[in-house]
Amino acid sequence: MSGKYKVGEDAIPHFVTFSVVGWIDVFSREQYKEILVESLKYCEHNKGLALHAWVIMTNHVHLIISSNSNKLEHIVRDIKKFTSKQIVKAIEANGFESRKEWMLNMFRYTGRQNNNNKEIQFWKQDYHPIELKTAAKTKQRLDYLHENPVRAGLVWEPWHYKYSSAIDYYSNEHDLLAIEHLQL
Repeated sequence: MSGKYKVGEDAIPHFVTFSVVGWIDVFSREQYKEILVESLKYCEHNKGLALHAWVIMTNHVHLIISSNSNKLEHIVRDIKKFTSKQIVKAIEANGFESRKEWMLNMFRYTGRQNNNNKEIQFWKQDYHPIELKTAAKTKQRLDYLHENPVRAGLVWEPWHYKYSSAIDYYSNEHDLLAIEHLQL
């Protein structure tokens, strides 16, 4: 990871993105999104993750996160490690997954090309943390994150997308995960 993309102060919110290798649309299936949601919940309750905003797209995830008790790089590492194993197991076990062999072959191929992996690689290695030190930068990233499903044509309004924190920011409703609102 280049110096431009290192985690700064863990207590300051960071915008992070991680993507599935080959931009494979794994998260077009709800059951795989749910694995990621449960992992984020676990990290909120057990690893000191403060989740400020989030969205799960079909092949990547955007988060705005911080932590007062753990290093963000360790939390992200653990999320990626756990979810990659669980999602690959779910794909292997899914008798209705029409793209099973293709996806598993892509994950194996990518894993063999990477000296840091033994067999399978699900997530791309980087996650490009960007420290959000100003209100303007925070608002820009928050809007970008929540508008992502709209730009992708998945919904008409950001708060209509189930796998996002937009409803927490645009209404009095709450989404699937506990959010620590950003002060703008």
